[in-house]
Amino acid sequence: VTAGSIVVPYGHVIGNEKWRGSEIAQRLQGKVRLIFEDGLGLVDFHLSNRTCILLISEADLVAGDEFKRRLVRFRNGSSLRGIVIVEKTQISDQYYLGVQKLVVLELGMVLLPVANQGEASQLIIQLVREQSRAGGANPFVHRQRAGPAEPAVLQAVLHIPGVGRTKALLLLQRFGSIRRLCNAPVSELEHVVGQTVAQQIYTF
Repeated sequence: VTAGSIVVPYGHVIGNEKWRGSEIAQRLQGKVRLIFEDGLGLVDFHLSNRTCILLISEADLVAGDEFKRRLVRFRNGSSLRGIVIVEKTQISDQYYLGVQKLVVLELGMVLLPVANQGEASQLIIQLVREQSRAGGANPFVHRQRAGPAEPAVLQAVLHIPGVGRTKALLLLQRFGSIRRLCNAPVSELEHVVGQTVAQQIYTF
């Protein structure tokens, strides 16, 4: 959160001091300009274009709920864009669905699963290069105008049983986001799609 005042030039990554000497840092060296900083607070890596990466390691997932508190504190206290990278391994796989629900549905942040730190570093390099090339257009977070018919959101709503294209558009028009749709009571859903479908949506 304290990283709000930092301006990161394109092609650079500011890393939290705690990652110095890690596998991810070693793999980033030479591919991007990596600078370590002690005052990044909750953020692990800070990219240009006000984008931050919060990395949840396999150890974080197994250790308990501390990482959840960190994500919530970041979301509530920051105007920066957060991308959450999660190490999804055989050991941490059982926790992944819970993380996905928290990050995507409750906090409305971008979640990217990786198999290990090597994959995480490749993803960060890809994001940095994409931002530099497109003058700051980040392929994962650049959609400012999230209209009701945004393809990815619409596709997600279409996966709900009993919801076709027309109902999906109506739902997005009424609720605006997946998060609000998930938290809507049956009575509110009924006004849009009728009793039967409302119950199906709520159950789903």
